[in-house]
Formats: sequence, C-alpha cells, structure tokens
Amino acid sequence: MNIQQRLKNSSLLLFSLYAAGCAFSLYTCVYAFRKAFAVATFDGILFLGISYKVWLIVAQVLGYAMSKFIGIRVISELNPRDRKKKLFLLLFIAGLALLLFPLIPTPYNIILLFINGLPLGLIWGIIFSYLEGRRSTEFLGAGLSVSFIFSTGFVKSVGATVMQQWGVSEWWMPCLTAALFVPPLIVFIWLMDQLPAPSPKDVQMRSKRIPMNRLQRNHFMSTFGPGLVLLILVYVLLTSYREFRDNFSAEIWKSLGLGNSPELFTYTEVPISITVLLLIGSIMFVQKNHVALLLNHAFVLFGLLLVGVSTWLFQMGWINPVTWMILVGLGLYLGYVPFNSILFDRLLATFQYSGTVGFAMYLADSFGYIGSVGVLFFKEFGFKNLSWLNFFIQSGYAIASTGGILTLLSLFYFQRKYERSQLSASTSISSGIVSIK
Repeated sequence: MNIQQRLKNSSLLLFSLYAAGCAFSLYTCVYAFRKAFAVATFDGILFLGISYKVWLIVAQVLGYAMSKFIGIRVISELNPRDRKKKLFLLLFIAGLALLLFPLIPTPYNIILLFINGLPLGLIWGIIFSYLEGRRSTEFLGAGLSVSFIFSTGFVKSVGATVMQQWGVSEWWMPCLTAALFVPPLIVFIWLMDQLPAPSPKDVQMRSKRIPMNRLQRNHFMSTFGPGLVLLILVYVLLTSYREFRDNFSAEIWKSLGLGNSPELFTYTEVPISITVLLLIGSIMFVQKNHVALLLNHAFVLFGLLLVGVSTWLFQMGWINPVTWMILVGLGLYLGYVPFNSILFDRLLATFQYSGTVGFAMYLADSFGYIGSVGVLFFKEFGFKNLSWLNFFIQSGYAIASTGGILTLLSLFYFQRKYERSQLSASTSISSGIVSIK
C-alpha cells in the first residue's frame, strides 16, 4: 500500500499531522530562497541616493507582487496534476537568480532580486491548493502559515551564521543559504504530492473546490465585492507592516542595541509560531462556517489591537524590546495568517460557493505587496531622516487604528449578507411548501 492510499485510510488526526508537517517543512525550505538576503545590511552602498538594500527589497517585492497578479489567473485555474512540476520549475528559477546575484556587479544585480521574487510569489498558492477544502483546513493552513513566521527568523539565523561563523560574504550568503535547504526541499515536495484529493465528507462540509475561469471570477467579485474590498484594504496594511518588520528586522534590532545576536531572529518567532498555530488551528473545531468566519474577523481585530497596545506599552517603558517584538509579531500574525489560510476558505464554505481560495487570496496578495512597495518609497522619500525603529513604531499605530475600523466594517457587511442569504433560503423553502400544498 503506497503513502497516498494509507493517507486515504488514515484517521483525520493522522492525515492532518502529516499534511501540516509537510506543508510547514516545505515552505520553511522555500523561505530560504526568499528572505535570507534580508539579514545582510549592505551598509554604505547607495544607488541614486537611495539605500542599496531598499532597492533590493523593492525589486524582490515588485517581482513577488507581479507574480501575485499573474497568480490571480494561474492559481485559480491550476490543474492538480501540474503542481509538483510547477514547484520544481519555479524554485529552479529563483535559485538561479541567487546564484547569479554575486557574479553581476552592483547596481545591475538588483534586477536579479526581481527575477528571484517573480516565481516565488506563486509557490504559496500551489502549496495551499493541496490543503484547501478539507475538514481540517484551519489546522493545515495554520501549520503552513506559521512556517513563514518561524522560517523568517530561522532562515535569517542561518544566513547570519553563514556570514559570521563561516566567513561567507553578504553577496554569496543568500545563494549558499538556499543551497543548504535544497535536499530537504526535494523530499518534502515529493511527500506533499502524495496527499489525496479531498474526500466526499470534506466536500460536503466545506463546498466543492474547482478551478475558476474569468466569468466565474467576475461573478465572485460581483457577489462579494464590497466585503472583499474592505478585507483587501486590511490585508494591504498587514502585508506592508509584515514586510517592513521582516525586511528591516536587522536594522530594528540594531537600533534597539541587540544587533549582534543572530539567535534573536529565531528566538522571537518560535513563541509567535506556536501561539498562532494553536489559536488559529483551534477554529477547525468550529463546525458552523458562519461562526468560524466571524471568529476569523475577531482574530484579525484582536491582532491589530495587540500591535497598537504593545507598541504603546514599549514606548511607556513598561515592557522590554524583546517582549515588544514578540507581542507585535503575535498581533501582526494573528491578523495576517487568517488571510493566508482560513478566512477565504470559510467564506466560500459559509455561502456554499463553489470555487477556489487561490483567486481571493492572490487578489488580496497582489495589492498587499504593491502596498508594501509604496510604504518603502513613502519612508525613503517622505521620512528619510526618521529611523527604521521610529517609522516601525508610528506604522504600528497607523495599522492598528485604520485596520481595526476596516475589519469592523467587513464584519458588519458579511454578517448582514449571511442574514439576508438565510432569510432568502427560508423564504424559498416556505414558498416551496406552499406550492406543494
């Protein structure tokens, strides 16, 4: 009996542990191709008066954002048979760009970070397509999502160690760090590809997941348009803040006087990963899709509130820098993770809408990463003399207040829409009974 058949016959718990473990491990390996370079500072290098590192981040994020726009179609129309082949091809392109990065002089090698980001933006949707539409999607999605919380710190710790202890330059470090993760990456892609399709019971509880053509995507937008706009605006704020924290954590720690402690990149993210996994994963036990959709909004609201309150406590001197970074990260990911795993999955299930999470997720992602580029230019041209730390603090207050209001409006919209759909269904049933009589 092969692995796929064993998984079909296994309990929900064993299946969920296998799938979540594979997704977590696979995306952790993928992150080595994306974020290792961020631990380097490239101090003193400017291009057109702008920090060279800012150019690298902008180039990669632009490539990543462009792939999200491409993914609106590609991921929503993805054929399950092509997933493994596409994963290998995309990672090969991303790795080749990192190999060429130190071989081409500055500033011309900036384009290689764009090429690196372009394929990587599609990988999340491919991996999540293995997990969506299942009874345990919350747990599976949370397992996948906490991988980028853990891996962003873990990969940077590996990258910092490669530079500080192995003596590798910051130019070659991204390529070497990615190379270290290639062997396990191959193994986990194969293991992930052994997952069977959703069972009939999965389909019954979570609605059928099918590729969406252009007409179906337009219908989805016309059905949920106002609510989607509100959710996407919240996600733009969260993505911009997350990318800033992710890309400039080395500079923030340095401003806090803790720049020579590479272990902090992992130390602060481990408790965040565990807490988010337990909290978000627990929603899988909520069988009523409507209630789960409301809980997703509640987690986003609580996360935004935690970002604002913890930042205020840090400024008041009531918590230390490490505690602050953990609490800010926890609040950020409690808001961010639902968008990347379960919020849209429960949205489809609540309204029994046949489609795929990939469309809504990539629609949000495409605008989210464009927003993160805007924040970088806003900082560089509007607040150039403001330190990374102070800009991070002020941004925390901004997303907490603005994002909170938008989330409440989204909550109100979907609650009203659900009530109307239930009333319409009840009326239809009553009309049917009358006609039978």
